Amino acid sequence: MIGAPFSHPLVAVALTACLLPLVSFVSIVIGLHRWPRLSARVALSAVAGSWLCSLYLLIRMALAPAAIDVSRSWMMSSGIHIPVGLLIDPLSVLMLCIVSTISWLVQIYSLGYMAGDPRFSRYYAYMSLFAWAMMSLTISSSLFQLYMFWELVGLSSYLLIGFWFERFSASQAGKKAFVMTRLGDVAFLLGLFVIFLHTGHLDIAILNGSLPAALPSGSWITISAVLVFGGIVGKSAQFPLLTWLPDAMEGPTPVSALLHSATMVAAGVYLMARMFGFFSLSPAAMGVFLAIGTISMLMASTMAMVSRDIKQVWAYSTISQLGFMIMGLAAGGYSAGVFHLTTHAGFKALLFLCSGVFIHAIGTNDMVAIGRAGGGRMKIPMICMAIAAASLSGIPPFSGFFSKELILGVLARQANPVWITAGLLGAFLTAYYTFRLVFTILVPDPAQPRQEGHTHAGESGADDHWMMPPLIILAGLALILGWIEPAFVSFLNPEHSAQSHSAGFSWIAYAGMGACFAGVLLAWIEFGRKRAPRIGFVERLPGLAAFFSNRWYLDRFYQSLLAKLVDNGIARLFAFNDTRIIDGALDGLGTGADRGSERFGFLQTLSAQTRLAVVYSVLVLLALASLV
Repeated sequence: MIGAPFSHPLVAVALTACLLPLVSFVSIVIGLHRWPRLSARVALSAVAGSWLCSLYLLIRMALAPAAIDVSRSWMMSSGIHIPVGLLIDPLSVLMLCIVSTISWLVQIYSLGYMAGDPRFSRYYAYMSLFAWAMMSLTISSSLFQLYMFWELVGLSSYLLIGFWFERFSASQAGKKAFVMTRLGDVAFLLGLFVIFLHTGHLDIAILNGSLPAALPSGSWITISAVLVFGGIVGKSAQFPLLTWLPDAMEGPTPVSALLHSATMVAAGVYLMARMFGFFSLSPAAMGVFLAIGTISMLMASTMAMVSRDIKQVWAYSTISQLGFMIMGLAAGGYSAGVFHLTTHAGFKALLFLCSGVFIHAIGTNDMVAIGRAGGGRMKIPMICMAIAAASLSGIPPFSGFFSKELILGVLARQANPVWITAGLLGAFLTAYYTFRLVFTILVPDPAQPRQEGHTHAGESGADDHWMMPPLIILAGLALILGWIEPAFVSFLNPEHSAQSHSAGFSWIAYAGMGACFAGVLLAWIEFGRKRAPRIGFVERLPGLAAFFSNRWYLDRFYQSLLAKLVDNGIARLFAFNDTRIIDGALDGLGTGADRGSERFGFLQTLSAQTRLAVVYSVLVLLALASLV
């Protein structure tokens, strides 16, 4: 429904869903920050209202899936027209529902996890700020408007990663995330400029329509698509900007569950789905996206195989699964990529929240120490983690199996078999590192000495009963979401993609399950059976294990690059400009004035008669000059 008024009922509901967290944020910052419990109640009430609004929109859109696109002029100058508005369609409503659901559950969980924290009110204010920015991003009708909220989401991430800023590692992690994602956002902004210069529009519906293909010189589409994808690389922590996400685990665990697994990092994948029609106009760009997603998936999987930090394992897994979603979208699987985004949001948030229970109770991130301290005997979090792990690994009948099978079916249609081979390898590695962690906690080695991980200050409280209901709800979603696959695909209008249902590739389901069960079996042999060696096959190769644990030395490469380019290059150039040019020019003016005063100072010592004679001579010369 193009041009619908802002008074349309569904538009009013969508605006209410987005503005409630903003009201919560402003209220806490201005007046409620002195009352922590009241701040939490206001934040929870606001996000609960947003959840109800998003659920209403989802039901209405399912019954009558007609897109609503409303916009108003925000900036007009010399032929430049930049609108702002709302785009309410199945994709935006689905993402709105995901964000509000996970936000609400995480904020409930935080009542227990963050209990006793001296900045309790500030935490809920930041969470409300993020919820407002992320929800507004999902229903933005133009890329310019989406970019503004994209940056606000990045600001929220920075504030929450460094929430415990008294720890140097947390403040450094926040700065690292902010800088690395800004690199991608610069490319995103340049892409917007290229699109606007060629089309005169930044409206998402227009760009996904027939206008870009009708314009001459199609190479600009590839250039702009790759530039916009730079923002996706930064936000979704894809190669080569993937190393900030593991460090972002310095933030509180609920933050990791909400922002850095289920919603904010998925904003990049959402943008790719949002601009799927435009990106599909460039097969070359889609090929680049497919390659980057594949590299990211495999690299992050290898890093997760050697990490002992429970949150970092799930962070690497998030990078890998986001790469898998990008693979599905880049291969033409619109509904496959979005379905995996949906199922992943549930089970990955569950994995982080279960990890938070262990960290909260035991005080360490080291999965070996958690196992030896009796983490496997904590029934509810252990059962919920096992369900989420099975879903992440792609074990039927959990939700991850259905969404992974859809993507593998899309990859199998590609002419080059390397993509489906990489997909199956990724499925094997995912199952292996996932159950490596599960078996390490569930079946600890009593002979191994305990090695403490770093304990996060403030990660202990007294209200544990708030932490269990979200786990049970998310575990239920991991059990049932996969069964709605046919309705989900129909809801998303799959005719917009080149994908059909993967049933025609039934062998893919068996191949995927084979890769999954092979990974689980290997993990059981190495970590789960009674006489397991409890050392992985990669860890038996110290050089390779060091290579993976050092993140393929990407951080060292960046540090070396910064030292050479910034410290020894740009910084020295600026220092030369400051000391030689700017200071030199000022020093030169001062020196010139000093020497001039020395040379012409004698004029001040002449007698009165001599001065009058000089003045008279000058006047005579001027008179003669006027006559000539």
